Amino acid sequence: MAVPKRKTSPSRRNMRRSHHALSPTPFQECPNCGELKQPHHLCGGCGHYNGREVVEIQA
Repeated sequence: MAVPKRKTSPSRRNMRRSHHALSPTPFQECPNCGELKQPHHLCGGCGHYNGREVVEIQA
């Protein structure tokens, strides 16, 4: 079985993890009510998706 000859340095370990960072979540404005929502998701404020009401929201 392969065994490392030397301990991996913190610098090398952290360079390997440099692509693990989370990117910020994109938001866009709902065309119906103007509330911020995620793209390709139902609007939580008005219940609309793709120009039509999918879920009726009780006020």
